[in-house]
Amino acid sequence: MHRRDFIKNITTSILSIPLFNLLSCGIREIIHKLPNILIIISDDTGWNDVGFHNPEVITPNLNKLAKEGIELTNFYVHPLCSPTRAALLTGIHPSRFGILGPIAGKDKTALPRNVINLPAFLKNIGYNTALIGKWHLGLSLSAGPKQYGFDYTYGYLHGQIDPYTHMYKFGDKTWHRNDKFIDEKGHVTDLLTEDATRYIEESSGKGKPFFLYLAYNLPHYPLNEEKKWLDYYNEETNYSRKQFLSAMTHLDHSIGQVVNCIQKNKLLEDTIIIFLSDNGGQKGWTPSPLEYNGRYKAADRLGDNSPYRGWKGELYEGGIKVPSLLYWKGKFEKGKNSQLIIVEDIFPTVAAILNENINNEKTIEGIDITPSFKGHELPERTLYWRTKRQIAVRKGRWKLIKNLKPNESTPEYELFNLHDDPYEQNNLFDKEKSIAEDLILEMQQQIIKDPPYLRNL
Repeated sequence: MHRRDFIKNITTSILSIPLFNLLSCGIREIIHKLPNILIIISDDTGWNDVGFHNPEVITPNLNKLAKEGIELTNFYVHPLCSPTRAALLTGIHPSRFGILGPIAGKDKTALPRNVINLPAFLKNIGYNTALIGKWHLGLSLSAGPKQYGFDYTYGYLHGQIDPYTHMYKFGDKTWHRNDKFIDEKGHVTDLLTEDATRYIEESSGKGKPFFLYLAYNLPHYPLNEEKKWLDYYNEETNYSRKQFLSAMTHLDHSIGQVVNCIQKNKLLEDTIIIFLSDNGGQKGWTPSPLEYNGRYKAADRLGDNSPYRGWKGELYEGGIKVPSLLYWKGKFEKGKNSQLIIVEDIFPTVAAILNENINNEKTIEGIDITPSFKGHELPERTLYWRTKRQIAVRKGRWKLIKNLKPNESTPEYELFNLHDDPYEQNNLFDKEKSIAEDLILEMQQQIIKDPPYLRNL
């Protein structure tokens, strides 16, 4: 029986059963109303850039959500922004769309419209849907979020923008509301937070659940934080790192405002909150003189992915393993989940919680992770990443990286046992030939699913 027909006949006593227990029994039909869904995605937050991993970083609101929710301690994304966002919204590896890196400049690449996506899916089952923040899956309004199932949109189309002028680095206009470019004053983060709280307050009286995809700009460079945020950190702190840490505290304060708004409107027990970063932290940044009219200096130290190896853009753990959590008050038991989970899993997991089928679920490459909430082992599978420089697969404890432009210091293949060597210090490719050969075959099987023009390396 379909959930929407079933709920008309269930009793009040059944409705009082905690949802988490129902999930463990597989009886999701007993959800008596659709929960709100809030996905918060930060931009370039590394593993060691949150307070629940590093006490140097002042993020009390994220710390509270991690402590009272489920912290995903083995959560993977893609190493760059556009690929992660494509995977999040479709449940499909972004290389299938030819999205291997940021959609930038005058690039006309966009997320295909013929693939079902999370906002369109939720809209179809009765949700109001909104994107507030960064889109980065199409750089024109004709390829903007309104074309992909979002009822309401506000924010910016490009990747990095100036926090105060809201312009893309080369002066392109990108700040918009509902398919119209607009001009506003204020810091991007504050404007997004104000709009998110307004949207939540208005949604609370509409009688329909909301899906809010809140895609913040911070802590992506360029950074220009106010003194009140800089004052949280010591004068001795490296200046560019201090800007970054201040941005994280600013971001955390904003997330706290959004959660407080949900609580004030008595929606906290009816709202699933998911937080993640779109990729690992960036080491530093050197702008060209043409970017932002030369207003910003180079930054020598930004994110921190320690203890993991690598940076944003790389397929080492530091580029793809990020802070993440799920929170649903009174429904999800708090704790840490160490199972292998990837951003592609979010769409099918949301669908599973709602007991709704995804029409193209045969093409979905993520899985429902709700069994892991009760400690059940997720099935072993091959995780897959691809950029213009590297390709990687992970299966169980083993991870194989193929460097597309090997040199004297970087071999063609690197093989790591992440159980024994989580920081990827020991390349075992020459010692574990059988495992390497198996993973090369797994990689080839993934590559042939990519578009034909990406299959010849």
